[in-house]
Amino acid sequence: MINKGQSLFEVIFALGIVAVILVAIASLAAKSIANSTFSRNNALATKFTQEGIEWLREQRDSLDWTMGFYPQANGSTKNFGSLNWPPGGSCNIPQNTDLCRQVILASAGPEEVNVTVIVTWNDGQGAHSARSTTKLTNWNK
Repeated sequence: MINKGQSLFEVIFALGIVAVILVAIASLAAKSIANSTFSRNNALATKFTQEGIEWLREQRDSLDWTMGFYPQANGSTKNFGSLNWPPGGSCNIPQNTDLCRQVILASAGPEEVNVTVIVTWNDGQGAHSARSTTKLTNWNK
């Protein structure tokens, strides 16, 4: 007599292989989504650091150096979401509440201010940041 069909062992083995393949596909999809989210946040963070530097440059040009801009250069970290002066308050950026934009203005002499804008965010992979630094001078004097 010839037995036809599959043994229980063969069925369980085939189901195990299918399960391993499905787990691998799901893990690759999850990693792909995480990488995509990181790339999007990193691009936004870089954009927001540059936006912060440009905004501070405009503030330097429009405010009086000795009374408006330079006194902010005390080395403390200031949070700002929407670009308002002086930087303070919420650190959530309106377009993406997961990002936090901070500025550090430090005096480098009576006619120079070192500016660092840092945008930070947290995701499933941990804490991340994008940073942009420049030096602003009192060129209007």
